[in-house]
Amino acid sequence: MKRQDYLSWDEYFMGIAHLSARRSKDPNTQVGACIVSEENKILSVGYNGMPTGCNDDDMPWDREGEFLETKYPFVCHAELNAILNRSTGSLKNAKIYVSLFPCNECAKAIIQSGIKEVIYGDDKYADTDNVRASKRMFDMAGVKIRLYKKTDRLVRIEL
Repeated sequence: MKRQDYLSWDEYFMGIAHLSARRSKDPNTQVGACIVSEENKILSVGYNGMPTGCNDDDMPWDREGEFLETKYPFVCHAELNAILNRSTGSLKNAKIYVSLFPCNECAKAIIQSGIKEVIYGDDKYADTDNVRASKRMFDMAGVKIRLYKKTDRLVRIEL
């Protein structure tokens, strides 16, 4: 008889998104993303961080202050990194698992890349205009959105 306590696809891919988020150097918000094909094959992963070639130690990580002294004009979000990190092939009809609901800029990239479903872990910025815009665009473009249903499962990884 086969094992019964294996991870579901949603648990597996959201787990990879959360594990990817652990690579982020952002002291406040760590976000991860995992893009998956219709056949449940991982196409790409990403996390929020500075663009390639920009030294993390030389960039600002503040959330408040003069715009150019904050992280906001510089950080590349997990979703965009995952889209840009794909090595080959199309993302048409793919799903993206993301630990935090996508902002409006990432929503545009998700739609343009052909991803058809967003599974998100947290929507803590639901009341912001950025997220409202994301939801409006996803609805108009026919991109399905759904909240990941957390389980009581605890997975421990020893490294």
